[in-house]
Amino acid sequence: MRVLVIGGDGYCGWATALHLANRGHEVGIMDSLVRRHWDMQLQSDTLTPIAPIQQRLTRWKDLTGQKIALYIGDICDYSFLTKSLLEFKPDAIVHFGEQRSAPFSMIDREHAVLTQNNNVIGNLNILYAIKDHFPDCHLVKLGTMGEYGTPNIDIEEGYITIEHNGRKDTLPYPKQPGSFYHLSKVHDTHNIHFACRVWGLRATDLNQGVVYGVLTEETGMDELLINRLDYDGVFGTALNRFCIQAAVGHPLTVYGSGGQTRAFLDIRDTVRCVEIAINNPADSGEFRVFNQFTEMFSVGDLAKKVQEAGSAIGLKVEVSHIENPRIEKEEHYFNAKNTKLIDLGLEPHYLSDSLLDSLLNFATKYKHRVDMNEILPKVKWK
Repeated sequence: MRVLVIGGDGYCGWATALHLANRGHEVGIMDSLVRRHWDMQLQSDTLTPIAPIQQRLTRWKDLTGQKIALYIGDICDYSFLTKSLLEFKPDAIVHFGEQRSAPFSMIDREHAVLTQNNNVIGNLNILYAIKDHFPDCHLVKLGTMGEYGTPNIDIEEGYITIEHNGRKDTLPYPKQPGSFYHLSKVHDTHNIHFACRVWGLRATDLNQGVVYGVLTEETGMDELLINRLDYDGVFGTALNRFCIQAAVGHPLTVYGSGGQTRAFLDIRDTVRCVEIAINNPADSGEFRVFNQFTEMFSVGDLAKKVQEAGSAIGLKVEVSHIENPRIEKEEHYFNAKNTKLIDLGLEPHYLSDSLLDSLLNFATKYKHRVDMNEILPKVKWK
């Protein structure tokens, strides 16, 4: 199958592109490389050293004999997008090509507008390109569990059946996003749902939890193929930040009470979930939603796990609670369903089995690259 990975130079996209190529698909990468530009603007960098995309792809071909096509450009440029798609002729498009940080979207008005423009317009361009040129192409779109927020009821997979005034209907699950980034994902979801209903497109929305880990089978082949490990206050995750803090002897900075609970999965499960979605495409006119995660943890839970794993390798790890820069519930109900991908064959990796190998060991190996100015929050929601 011919699969175009939009955002293939990024964290999830890079690992996915290599995984799909290694599973026999003909893969192309489309990316504007803007994430590298944002790193320079923010004066931050991934902990692991990332080579230029051309060098990465050359090394991949040297190791495997597989050529991955590369299209450098912005999907908000419709002429570039359509020209590239007509050249590559995809059977499936995996869309990771969006600004993916909640703190980035909350820096100021400019960053909120940039996020919504980049994400919503780019996604809408893809929908029109599929409609006009590749109506049978399957869109596999990265959503986020953050679209749901933290409702006081169970989170279903995309839809919920409601009885009201004696009548029943199955409707899209209510959205309560917590940032302008998460709002952009909600807009994407509504646009894709509409396009499937009205134009008969086929799409799978992968509402992904927080992803962790550096290693996949493919990114571990060579250091030039290594994946990102972001720990800064804008693009880094709490788990990544804790692991870096443990490695350099800084107290783990838990925001507020630490009761904020989220869904998580290993990067190895991310690439497998995308593969499953591609190999089991949605029907024409169908908009599927899969909740893509394997476990749920609170921020406090993560700190304890990192503390225990650090102690196992001789690190003295302390935990500190700091003022929460975000506007969010710090204690709440959170119970999400995730059966569809499991039913299709996902065999999960668990944090307890991969925290050392895929996070703490990398944090320790590259701790000389840590910028101590980047491990505390710099963006406030107010």
